Amino acid sequence: MSSWRTFNCILCTVPLLLTSLANRVVADGPLTPQARTRMEVEPDSDRWHSVVKPITWKPSETCIVVCDMWDDHWCKQSAERVSEMAPKMNDVIHAARARGVFIIHCPSDTMDFYKDFPQRKLAQAAPVVETQIPLERWCYLDKTREGEKLPIDDSDGGCDCDSPVKNYRAWSRQHPAIEIAEQDAITDSGEAFYLMKQRGIQNVIVMGVHTNMCVLGRPFSIRQMVRQGQNVVLMRDMTDTMYNPAMAPFVSHFTGNDLIAQHIEQYWCPTIASTSFTGTELFQFADDTRKHIVIVTSEPEYRTEESLTQFAREELGKDFQVSLVYGDAQDGSILPGLEVMQSADLALISVRRQTLLPDQLQLIRDFISAGKPVIGLRTASHAFCLRDKPVPDGRADWAEFDRDVIGGNYTNHHGVGPETTITLATNAAEHPILAGVNATELQGKGSLYKVSPLQLTATPLLIGTIPNTAAEPIAWCNRRADGGTTFYTSLGHVGDFEQPAFRRLLKNACVWLVK
Repeated sequence: MSSWRTFNCILCTVPLLLTSLANRVVADGPLTPQARTRMEVEPDSDRWHSVVKPITWKPSETCIVVCDMWDDHWCKQSAERVSEMAPKMNDVIHAARARGVFIIHCPSDTMDFYKDFPQRKLAQAAPVVETQIPLERWCYLDKTREGEKLPIDDSDGGCDCDSPVKNYRAWSRQHPAIEIAEQDAITDSGEAFYLMKQRGIQNVIVMGVHTNMCVLGRPFSIRQMVRQGQNVVLMRDMTDTMYNPAMAPFVSHFTGNDLIAQHIEQYWCPTIASTSFTGTELFQFADDTRKHIVIVTSEPEYRTEESLTQFAREELGKDFQVSLVYGDAQDGSILPGLEVMQSADLALISVRRQTLLPDQLQLIRDFISAGKPVIGLRTASHAFCLRDKPVPDGRADWAEFDRDVIGGNYTNHHGVGPETTITLATNAAEHPILAGVNATELQGKGSLYKVSPLQLTATPLLIGTIPNTAAEPIAWCNRRADGGTTFYTSLGHVGDFEQPAFRRLLKNACVWLVK
């Protein structure tokens, strides 16, 4: 009987041993987050490719720095967003800790609260390390590296409350929703770097608030750690900004978040997402209801890579999340960063006669076959096919794009010459895309496209005419076989973007299609 009990105990222990071994394998396995950086399309163009590549880090050589996730803030909107984010951040930290990542909590100005905590004493005991660059208490904007200013104006303090109050120290500790485990550390100074060196940590994941202020400037955070030679990334969905949309560039608060993350990707370090640890969707604030527009531009004739970039900055930032994808400067048929289309709600395409890499064209096909809305601009009617040439080896075309997606019948264009007179199509006056658009204030600055007859699935909105030729549709909606809708206009010349009526038309199309 005794031996039978022993045998039973062994059987009971085996699953526990296997589970423990499996957990150890997970904990010892490398971290492989997808890191996003930004590379300038051409020198001094101020247009940037967004490129995502995996990085491989050992957990034992990696830490998370939790920057200033305070229990309260003088800006109550900010405090509410921190409270909303803190539980999800705790989930990320818990998952990272289980993988063997060291957690350093850095709630600045609250060390008195933690003076008797063993995690605080752990940080204080780290031996001081001499550094080639001094560990500054605050790292200010580096104008030689990142330009004269940040992309948002936070000179008013950044509070987006209806009635901002004067800046005061409202915080006393870290937000209680974030667990401080026994093996973690607490500091708000260069001790964080000493801890890293003591433990052989060279990889730093920064999360917390506020990205345009403390996350960049604190002695344990991005500017300082990059200067000290650490491998740094920002977890872009585990952060917030101090930005008031009443200040330049007059965009949504959450677009302000995006702009600062992009600034960091351009000048300081890559960003990653919390999904690298949790396997769940990106965190998004409840008030961030923006739809995601991806603008794809690769055509050298009308410079829409410039005009659409300006249009996005000036017209779309208040209401939309916008991603810009540009053709490669040497080969416009390569579209770095096109995978962002997988999370888009609307695609705006301004491409001319490009044959894409097969996997990139498939991204576009998948987006459209899912029934998602599309805007086609001018040369989009012949976006993905060459004229009377075979498809190059290793590339793919979509000759039926005009017929099946645009709903058009592009054959050529009239010669450059008279400007196009524009009128409303029959029964089009009440269409939402034309709301506030005075057709008499519109003139087509580029040559008139020959597109008649449209497909039966297309409904004309605007008609263009030039002397001594038949009228042609220049804007229409197409109800596609996949159930989605395309708005197309053959307008898109540089001069068209100079007309407020055209910009209103294009923005109306964005708003209507995502609804």
